[in-house]
Amino acid sequence: MELSFRFATRPTNSYQMTIDDSIRKVLKDHANLSVDALTVAEDADLYKNGMTSQTGVNVMLALEGAFDFEFPDTMLNRSVFQTIANIRAAVQKLTEKN
Repeated sequence: MELSFRFATRPTNSYQMTIDDSIRKVLKDHANLSVDALTVAEDADLYKNGMTSQTGVNVMLALEGAFDFEFPDTMLNRSVFQTIANIRAAVQKLTEKN
């Protein structure tokens, strides 16, 4: 019996993997997606896959809790939360070490 697995993204380093895992867990728990948050492609439109403005707010709050930061007003727009790739970019920007 042969098993094969397909990963939606291939993290380039363990830090990114940790971010991706955390983002996907938040999405699984809060986004109410019509697809599996653990395997959805990183460039898939989350709003087209079931996320609403209300669940988007829940995702934002859960991400703030998971990563211990607050999204600035300039990032509170639909495009930031539209894809996993966009969410990852925002999280990385907000968690950069100065």
